[in-house]
Amino acid sequence: MPLTDAACRNASCPPDRKQARYADAGGLYLEVSASGSRRWFWKFRIAGVEKKFALGSYPDVSLAAARKARDAAKAQQASGINAIQARQVVKLKAGVNTGDTFRETALEWFDKHHERWSGHYAKREKRNLEKDLFPYFAARRISEIEASELLAALRRVEERGALDVAGRVLMTARAVWRYAVATARAPRDITADLKGALTPHKKRHFAAITDPAQLGTLIRVIRGYQGGVIVRTALQLAPMLFSARTNCERRPGPRSISTGRSGPCPLRG
Repeated sequence: MPLTDAACRNASCPPDRKQARYADAGGLYLEVSASGSRRWFWKFRIAGVEKKFALGSYPDVSLAAARKARDAAKAQQASGINAIQARQVVKLKAGVNTGDTFRETALEWFDKHHERWSGHYAKREKRNLEKDLFPYFAARRISEIEASELLAALRRVEERGALDVAGRVLMTARAVWRYAVATARAPRDITADLKGALTPHKKRHFAAITDPAQLGTLIRVIRGYQGGVIVRTALQLAPMLFSARTNCERRPGPRSISTGRSGPCPLRG
């Protein structure tokens, strides 16, 4: 059954699914994500392979406008023109927004990947978009944004003294642009032009005891700790695990009689 305006307004995604599709006719459907975004797509095939063509977000693109965009894309496809490659022609014929703004592209990319990320990483990527990219590019067509404009936005992040954040925002932008290229929204990844353009973040080493005498003092203090058994055990383990990283070198301790392996000297009570 074809969609109605009421059905589009009330469309939602079940809590146990990433997205839900509401079919209209002729391959047109409304896709609702778990985050609440609603986007129009036209489904078609090229050489037997299923493709989908973005037609914009609801309610910015109404049901009637989405049908017009679908019909224009179908007409092009029938004429031997790839609808994805001819996106700009479709926009001119349909007179609608076909979902190629930076915000729409970025949110679509985010929706397709955030389920595989940790909660912390997903929040950081969303924050990079909302705080440092959307304020400048949200409503812009991603194909029209220049590398110099993106660099200017990243410079504002650097001016806050957040050099490491600027690098992460650039990585977020790079992922969005690569997705835009893959979905025929942008001709190329402009972030490639920004290689070496940001101020390098100077890494600082954490404070560490490197003098054997001072280390001995620390170990004696740990041995004399009279607190709870959990904290005491953790403190006794800490010196043996401080340098347990692949890029740190340790002097081997005595060889274990039971395992035949060498390791750091254990703490003795």
